[in-house]
Amino acid sequence: EVQLVESGGDLVQPGGSLRLSCAASGFTFSSYAMSWVRQAPGKGLEFEWVSHINSGAGDTYYADSVKGRFTISRDDAKNTVYLQMNSLKPEDTAVYYCLRGPFDYWGQGTQVTVSS
Repeated sequence: EVQLVESGGDLVQPGGSLRLSCAASGFTFSSYAMSWVRQAPGKGLEFEWVSHINSGAGDTYYADSVKGRFTISRDDAKNTVYLQMNSLKPEDTAVYYCLRGPFDYWGQGTQVTVSS
């Protein structure tokens, strides 16, 4: 059974940092690209793609809204993908989800709130 479990969300002040983790199981993690998306409050079913990391060489991609502030990485030995978030802004407030490559499996999400 494929499982993706996010953790690391929290309440943080503007300018602060958080690191999200997504622990994967039930599939060959190293063979799949992984992504992060987020859903801001009040956005209904609207999701914003945040970042993506390929398998193998691990090429990375970012939305313009987070480029230069967020860093995606992966540890295939631990079956885990990370999202390091720095210089957080109130508009980063959202539920963050990790997804397996073809967007066929999602985690349950972790809440990030940026507020003073």
